[in-house]
Amino acid sequence: MDDVLLLAERVRNTLFLGESHIREFKSALEGRPDNKKPRRATAICADIGEALVSFANADGGAIIIGVEDDGTITGIPHDEPDILRMLDAVNTHVYGDQQLPLTNADKLILEGKLVLFFAVNKGTTKIYQLPDGRCVRRKDKSTMPESVDQIHFERQEIRSREYDSKFVDGATVTDLDLKLLQGIADQYINGLSVERYLQQIGLAEYSHIGLRLKQAALLLFATDIDKWHKGCQVRLLKVKGHQLEAGVNYNVISDDTVKGNIFELVIKSWELLRSQLAYKTEFGSNAQFEQKYLYPEDAVREAILNAIAHRDYSTHNGIEIFIFDDRIEIKSPGALLSTISLENLYELEGSHESRNALIARVLRENNLMRELGEGMKRIFVSMNEKELQRPDLYSNGLWFRVSLSNKTMFTAEQQDWLLQFDHPLTKNQKQILLLGIQGSHLSSNDIFKALNIRNTETEQYTKEVTTLINLGFLESFRTGQQAKNLAFKKNVDKKDIPRFKVRVP
Repeated sequence: MDDVLLLAERVRNTLFLGESHIREFKSALEGRPDNKKPRRATAICADIGEALVSFANADGGAIIIGVEDDGTITGIPHDEPDILRMLDAVNTHVYGDQQLPLTNADKLILEGKLVLFFAVNKGTTKIYQLPDGRCVRRKDKSTMPESVDQIHFERQEIRSREYDSKFVDGATVTDLDLKLLQGIADQYINGLSVERYLQQIGLAEYSHIGLRLKQAALLLFATDIDKWHKGCQVRLLKVKGHQLEAGVNYNVISDDTVKGNIFELVIKSWELLRSQLAYKTEFGSNAQFEQKYLYPEDAVREAILNAIAHRDYSTHNGIEIFIFDDRIEIKSPGALLSTISLENLYELEGSHESRNALIARVLRENNLMRELGEGMKRIFVSMNEKELQRPDLYSNGLWFRVSLSNKTMFTAEQQDWLLQFDHPLTKNQKQILLLGIQGSHLSSNDIFKALNIRNTETEQYTKEVTTLINLGFLESFRTGQQAKNLAFKKNVDKKDIPRFKVRVP
């Protein structure tokens, strides 16, 4: 049992790593630095309950009592009855008879001082509430209020949410890519063994029969992925035309499949797809030949990462990518979680939740991916910067699809209008000029909205407007002072007063 990761060492590692989405420290003291005194035990119990409920409603996590925000151990000076009350907060400070998915509620001595360590897994069968009925969830380093409806998920999600955290009988460390694992463990904490890393990150636990691996460990690091999950693959089909036909009209030009653990799949699937995206080679500004792409690489790569990280691994279907003449479709098993809507993703709200909490944690900590909402935002931004149509998102009860078009975001009418301006224009400049397509006059706020920036971000606004005025494509028919006077008379914001009009050459 020498390789067992002792709880005290695990907590020391946690202190070294600092607070995060899955870690929180709470002091048992209060008052001025030179006059510290014990906090009320009831307040500490409330902190414990709130933190554990918020972690259970997110991706799981741990709270340590007796530690300052910076990781300094200051201990718990309270008497034994108060300490027992704190340990029992896992029962007394949760709603009704709810039982948290608790893994630890322990007393420890670190640096000669008493601390309490609590940890919970991600909840998969229910949504947890505080004694007064409130619902909270962990977001970044904060505990935020949430509605039960927002966190609520359908019963059919339970199996997919639990899948990556289930133990796998018969799997051992020798089934994993030890070279890759050791490199990742060293980046996590230098000198940490593979076995201890797997335990620290929650991918394995020791029992009386030895180290037990979870599904996530095999999905991420297995050397023979087919032995454990035959659907851990990406299939790429290149289709001639705009729709997939069947029978004698079957129009698939090429059909390739890559397999491997998740780390391999991220690399292999991108290499395969990237080779299919180049549509021409040009002599670039650096005096070298460069490949040009129909789609922004960042958008495509992010879409693949999202599919691999957030798919439903409880089904053994694989990810499918279709390259049509006019678009790419990336289709992954499993519908959107019920806590995330298509509207959330379209509004780029940065919706934060992972179906596969353990897998997502490892990929995030190795800088391979963002949260689903953040990754989706990057896809939309990349497509917009390349003046391509907005991505199309679709989800049903079986799968989720992202479609990326290679068609311009501008309509035929808009393109005809822009052709009148015989000068290379940026996307922002085009967006401003399109405001005048019907002869409309432009206010400053119209331009801010077209640029998709706040009306306090004046540097970019000034740059684009000045450039268009200098080119003769935009002219001012009302001075700033005149706009200010008119705004005063109308009792409106000066930035809502039209000041510019587009001048067609």
